[in-house]
Amino acid sequence: MKERTKFVWIAGLYLAAYLMPWGSPTIRQAGLEAFMMLQEYARQHVLTCLVPAFFIAGAISVFVSQASVLKYFGAQAKKVLAYSVASVSGAILAVCSCTVLPLFAGIYARGAGIGPATAFLYSGPAINVLAIILTGRILGWQMGLARAIGAICFALVVGLLMAFFFRKDDAARATGPMHLPDEEENRSLAQNGIVMAVMVLILVFAAFAKPGPDEGVVWQTLFGVKWYLTGGLLLLLAWLLKAWFDADERTDWVESSWGFMKQIFPMLAIGVLAAGFLLGRPGHPALIPEAWISALVGGNSFSANLFASLSGALMYFATLTEIPILQGLMGAGMGKGPALALLLAGPALSLPNMIVISGVMGVKKTSVFVAIVVVMSTLAGMIYGAI
Repeated sequence: MKERTKFVWIAGLYLAAYLMPWGSPTIRQAGLEAFMMLQEYARQHVLTCLVPAFFIAGAISVFVSQASVLKYFGAQAKKVLAYSVASVSGAILAVCSCTVLPLFAGIYARGAGIGPATAFLYSGPAINVLAIILTGRILGWQMGLARAIGAICFALVVGLLMAFFFRKDDAARATGPMHLPDEEENRSLAQNGIVMAVMVLILVFAAFAKPGPDEGVVWQTLFGVKWYLTGGLLLLLAWLLKAWFDADERTDWVESSWGFMKQIFPMLAIGVLAAGFLLGRPGHPALIPEAWISALVGGNSFSANLFASLSGALMYFATLTEIPILQGLMGAGMGKGPALALLLAGPALSLPNMIVISGVMGVKKTSVFVAIVVVMSTLAGMIYGAI
């Protein structure tokens, strides 16, 4: 299957190169925009934003035990604790929409209630730490904050509604004990928290953009010393890793970070090129006319938000590729409300995702789960667009 996929990609690439009408000024402009957008990402976002974020994601996946998180989803776990952990598990586990499916199937089959299980199912890919960071960096901190808050609230509400609608089925469902690997904690929670905080500060200062002339002396001063602060934090991080972590853990951390890079960077580059070719950068039109985008998802109408939610629910986005696509859409006239609606519905759902979920908890529960996410995303988009 892998060899067939490689052949399809290679054949498709050369067929596109053969058939593409580069003599058209519109096609040439779209091709230029594709690589201009990729250059913008390479210059402004890769080194100072994405690379530190990959190391944070790698640290989360290695230093935080999955067993210590998943144990709170068992049938005997306290409901308040179960929903609290489920609603933020995406940031803790750093899983994508593919990885979350077997985890969801496992905890649901082995004792988790439908509420905590579906809260985890939504939260897993929706609160991806890389996606939240890049959203704030590319689309503005307001959109990043709205995405983070919306995803956490959605996870709670989705879980509670699913538990209410299917309370009888949940009570009658036979469940067994959850079998999880033993926890291995070599450090205290405070030590792990300090290391994570240092890495987050490194990301914050490395990605700190130059403030405008009217943004105050404090921000100007911070920008002037950002690389000194970043360098000092890097030295502190090196000391903490040497003092608190053994060689195998440091190796696993680097390998996990590199695994995220290998998985995401190629797809992100393809997504950026595709978004640039089809939609262009803000203020630079490409292949798709801006009038089409404005007609479908411009403004903040109910129909625009619903269309964005449904599109996000059905489409499959490789991790982080929704951000350059939205950057192009917003530059072509997409409203901020529909943009948030797509961000809240897209990462957690896709047509392949729905098919797998229906095999785990049935078509009826899956349909209700999808409907809840689409309706809430539509309403959230309308509220955000009106603010």
